[in-house]
Amino acid sequence: MFTFGPGSPGGDGTAGTGTEEPASHAGQATAAGPLPSPPAPPQPEADAAPPPSPSRSPRPRRPSVPSLPPAAHAGELEPHAALDSSAASTQGEPSPPSPARRRPGPDCRAGGRGRHGLGARLFGWLRERSLGRGLFVDPARDNFRTMTNLYGSIHPADSVYLSTRTHGAVFNLEYSPDGSVLTVACEQTEVLLFDPISSKHIKTLSEAHEDCVNNIRFLDNRLFATCSDDTTIALWDLRKLNTKVCTLHGHTSWVKNIEYDTNTRLLVTSGFDGNVIIWDTNRCTEDGCPHKKFFHTRFLMRMRLTPDCSKMLISTSSGYLLILHDLDLTKSLEVGSYPILRARRTTSSSGVSPRNSLEVLTPEVPGERDRGNCITSLQLHPKGWATLLRCSSNTDDQEWTCVYEFQEGAPVRPVSPRCSLRLTHYIEEANVGRGYIKELCFSPDGRMISSPHGYGIRLLGFDKQCSELIDCLPKEASPLRVIRSLYSHNDVVLTTKFSPTHCQIASGCLSGRVSLYQPKF
Repeated sequence: MFTFGPGSPGGDGTAGTGTEEPASHAGQATAAGPLPSPPAPPQPEADAAPPPSPSRSPRPRRPSVPSLPPAAHAGELEPHAALDSSAASTQGEPSPPSPARRRPGPDCRAGGRGRHGLGARLFGWLRERSLGRGLFVDPARDNFRTMTNLYGSIHPADSVYLSTRTHGAVFNLEYSPDGSVLTVACEQTEVLLFDPISSKHIKTLSEAHEDCVNNIRFLDNRLFATCSDDTTIALWDLRKLNTKVCTLHGHTSWVKNIEYDTNTRLLVTSGFDGNVIIWDTNRCTEDGCPHKKFFHTRFLMRMRLTPDCSKMLISTSSGYLLILHDLDLTKSLEVGSYPILRARRTTSSSGVSPRNSLEVLTPEVPGERDRGNCITSLQLHPKGWATLLRCSSNTDDQEWTCVYEFQEGAPVRPVSPRCSLRLTHYIEEANVGRGYIKELCFSPDGRMISSPHGYGIRLLGFDKQCSELIDCLPKEASPLRVIRSLYSHNDVVLTTKFSPTHCQIASGCLSGRVSLYQPKF
């Protein structure tokens, strides 16, 4: 196991290996949507003539250029043209000149189309940049192909068990941002800390809370927060684990998850009391942090912020998904019922939605069209492209993992101020461990999903090559692909997490065992 960098070794064509080419910083001219396959480069004739001898004039007279293919007239650049600066010509018939080594600029031309080609390349580069791709935006993007190949080579026998037998069920796992610490939220009031590289136990925070520990969230590489069924949130410092930094009081029921806005340093928590509370960690003291109730709704299950903190998503046990658009955490929304929420789904007179404009959706779930469902788990794509839901039927006889793409632009339905969500991928899950919430997650690059499945986990992809979601969006909802199944537990798996820096996956089960999966060399 090792940290991946620009010099990571590549993989062979095993299952789960990505096959797409890395995005160029120059980009390619495409229309909005998934990138199409580039046209095939022209092939030289078999009886090509030898190159001219050095004794000839360095500037031979060039024959007339034949008409270019339609792709070239559209401003598209052929990707392999840069590999060969001079094309061999057949006897008596010249081949078209290669546009490979053109410099970007107003004077670059290829058959009189330089200005058009430059504009198309610039448009393609801007599109790649807006998608968070390209050499200068995501220089390590190609390394994820190697990472995907390594994940596909993991076997159940490669798992390492951590000693957690006496601490009850494992409800949540969380890595520190630098991947150096793995924290475990346990049913019996404790928090465990491990070194995921050596698999050694670091510390046990005995009696971290007075009831079950539900969720852990790192604020940075040393500070982290825990929440519990005892209605409190605790802040901890890795450099001084003997005592809490402070305890936060404000919820009146079980606190289930924690989010953090790194820009404003505001901590956001939600619980079964239906409240979303904002905590100002900028003014934190030993007695706690200033806080305010930001939002309230019934049947609240999970709450998440998008990576850029522009949206807040809230899932409910009644099957509704609430989306707060153009999020402003400094304002509060005092709303208490779904009819009021639906009535507020309107735009202002100027046609622009106000801050914290709210939308209520009932996401489409396969097999649940005529029955209600409960959204038990909610995660977001690391680039903010999609949301990941784990849904169960109200009768607990079916479970589904579903991916919904965020659609921006003109609304599909006139009653909604946003285009909202579209179901793109789904898969039915093993209906094991009824009544327990199973926490799933995206990989750090968003190409794979790790999902609890019975006594193990499944690694899922949008296609067999683990392509990025934006590159393989289907016209209609399609099944997720199973890349690898890993079964090593003796009880129902409740949570799983990818390491942010290493090729490693952690999973925890109902009997308290934590497994680490990583390839062996």
